[in-house]
Amino acid sequence: MSTAPLPATPPPQPSSTTARRTGRLFALTGAVVGVIYGYDTGSISGALVFLSKDFNLTETEKGLVNSVLVFGSILGALIGGKLADALGRKAAMLIVAGSYAVFVALSAVAPNVETLDAVRFLLGVAIGISIVAAPLYVAESTPARIRGASVAAYQVATVVGIVITYFVNWGLSGGGHWRWMLGLSAIPAALVVIPLLRLPDTPRWYVLKGRTERAVEVMATTDPDVDPRAEVAAVQVALAAESGGSVRSMLRKPYARAAFFVVGLGFFCQITGINAVTYYSPQIFEEMGFTGNGQNFLLPSFVELASLAAAVLAILIIDRLGRRVVLLCGIGTMAVMLAVLTVVFSTGDLHGTTTWVGFGAILLFTAAFNFGFGSLIWVYASEAFPAQLRSTGASVMLTADLVANLLIAQFFPSLMAKAGAAATFAGLGVLALAALVFAAFTAPETKGRQLEEIQDYWRNGGSWPDTSAPGPVGAGPLDNPAASSPSAP
Repeated sequence: MSTAPLPATPPPQPSSTTARRTGRLFALTGAVVGVIYGYDTGSISGALVFLSKDFNLTETEKGLVNSVLVFGSILGALIGGKLADALGRKAAMLIVAGSYAVFVALSAVAPNVETLDAVRFLLGVAIGISIVAAPLYVAESTPARIRGASVAAYQVATVVGIVITYFVNWGLSGGGHWRWMLGLSAIPAALVVIPLLRLPDTPRWYVLKGRTERAVEVMATTDPDVDPRAEVAAVQVALAAESGGSVRSMLRKPYARAAFFVVGLGFFCQITGINAVTYYSPQIFEEMGFTGNGQNFLLPSFVELASLAAAVLAILIIDRLGRRVVLLCGIGTMAVMLAVLTVVFSTGDLHGTTTWVGFGAILLFTAAFNFGFGSLIWVYASEAFPAQLRSTGASVMLTADLVANLLIAQFFPSLMAKAGAAATFAGLGVLALAALVFAAFTAPETKGRQLEEIQDYWRNGGSWPDTSAPGPVGAGPLDNPAASSPSAP
């Protein structure tokens, strides 16, 4: 990493209105990618009902149609960080948008299940890259005071995509038009390339590549709250203090604790069962007794509308109440709702009031996920590590997330068939309780902290250093918060 000198004369500072407009464009572009990701994640839930009949799929083959996309996503997440570092956050986003457009179009015209699986694997690679690159792109381009909300907006956009999916699935279910269900997102995927071409890359990526003059220009354009030269200097200090961006670096002090946290959070985020609902909701609602007039296709739409409201609420409060409050409330509610579902399916009387109690539990479970886990995983993935480890850390976290997702996608249908719904949801409830304990003991509160300042938490053994104490806290130049982040409070 080059440590090029800062420009002697800072660029003209744009008006705060101009900076806010540019910041909104960054966030909007990331959000559109989130909408497409959400649509592609949820579209298979309705399409699977009909393509299973067309291709005569077994239960195992149904699971494979879902899990093969997750296999690709794991590969994409593993290479996403390196790609975002080598080519840039913006270039990675352009690759994602183009790949989305091509692969969803191909999935819509697949002549057989083997072709569909191959195309969905490639689509999964693009999705894996996107869930690393998009939150990074937004987090590194927005001011600290709104960063949590801006990154959480990616989750809101993802939920919007899923909501759109379910309404489209319901509208097309009468004719069984599964090819249209899968292929419609090719249009917005192609269109999102246009605003991406107008935007710069992030200031922190320009510093990573030694292009400090460009970094100062972009910082001045995107964040009116800081001195762009001082902030870029802080990023340079942070990068210079790090030994490299490898996974091995993450597993050594002082970031081994951070690595344990992000891997655990990523795994618990999915193993608690959210994508069992996303992928298989029509089947779940059918088992609950909702079979008439396409109810099993329509009800998931209302579930996701509630989830959208929950994700918006998280955005409104995440930078006020803090990350931990939002995360723990969300996971706790998930655990309670899984217990309710266990009781509902244990009764064996899925009619009338019991059926609607089950629907309410599914609705609140999904909303709680999007309020807590769903919003916070993107925030912590983009905040937990310093600049040189950030993309690698996001890749590792989201890979753990996707491994758990793979297990859910592949084995949930078989568990429901063999162990029964009550036992399946009881097991997920135990995992949710474990997730609550894990988050309570490991999740840091990063509200209002500069990205370069957050590493002091990990350097100080999992607690914030006393900024009133004289001298450095630990062994590195960044252990003094004043040196690491001139604009930090």
